[in-house]
Amino acid sequence: MKKDIDFRKVEGVAVAVAREQVAENEYDWSVHLINNNEFPLSNVLVNSKGYGVKDGEEQKTSVLRQLIEHVDANSTSKIERIDPSVFHLTNQYWISYYIEREIFDKKFIFVPETIIEDNLSFIPQLELEGILHE
Repeated sequence: MKKDIDFRKVEGVAVAVAREQVAENEYDWSVHLINNNEFPLSNVLVNSKGYGVKDGEEQKTSVLRQLIEHVDANSTSKIERIDPSVFHLTNQYWISYYIEREIFDKKFIFVPETIIEDNLSFIPQLELEGILHE
C-alpha cells in the first residue's frame, strides 16, 4: 500500500514549462523534467493532467502517463508538448522516480493563468524562457 511506503523529500528535481521560438511571434511550448542532482534518476513515471472551470463549466484534459527510463545527472528530459489553450487550467505533473532502490514522489502544479509572459524567466538548463517549478 502507498501509505506503507516511506517517500523521502524530493530535492534537485524540477519541472518547467518552456517555449521555443519557431517563427516571429510564434512559439512551441513543452514540459521538461530537470535533474539538477549529481546522480541519475531511473524509472521516472510521469502522470500529467489538466483540470479546472471555464465559464462555469468543468473542463479536464486526458490523463497521460509515461515512463522515462533514465535521466542522467545534471540533465533534462522533455516530457511532452503543451498547448497554450490549456494554460487557463491547473496543469499537474505527478513525478515518481527511483534513486538506486529508493522511491521519490512529488506533484508539480502550475495553477491557472500562471503560464504567462509576465512570469517567464530564463531557464539555463534548457537555454529557453519558461516557468520553473521546483
